[in-house]
Amino acid sequence: MKTPLRVAALSALLLSGMAHAAEPLTIDVHRDANCGCCKTWISHLQANGFKVNDHVEADMSSVKQRLGVQPRLASCHTGVINGKFVEGHVPADQVVALTRRDDLKGIAVPGMPIGSPGMEMGDRKDAYQVIGLTQEGRDVVVAEYPGN
Repeated sequence: MKTPLRVAALSALLLSGMAHAAEPLTIDVHRDANCGCCKTWISHLQANGFKVNDHVEADMSSVKQRLGVQPRLASCHTGVINGKFVEGHVPADQVVALTRRDDLKGIAVPGMPIGSPGMEMGDRKDAYQVIGLTQEGRDVVVAEYPGN
């Protein structure tokens, strides 16, 4: 291959890779129809570049059970990205990090801590952790967010 053709081929490859990298991550979010904080968390994800498929569910308990969300990790809504669960008010950067973690089945912010994404209420921020569920079923802390 002549040098100009190599450069053109390499340029095309790099440009296609950059275009692929610019594609937003897609997440499916399952929520109850009447949950306002769920909609706010979806807005948080969208503001951070996610494409969100919003699924209104009549029975969130069965959705959580089907996805393997342990009751101790439960919150109000459940996302699914690349086959892994995202439970509750998880910050977008932690959702991105989950896509690179083969050791985890999913991550969760149990409960509904004030100040977490979608649970903003003025200046108050409760301390909370993002808990990962390993493939072996153990809980591990993957991130901690301090309160004020």
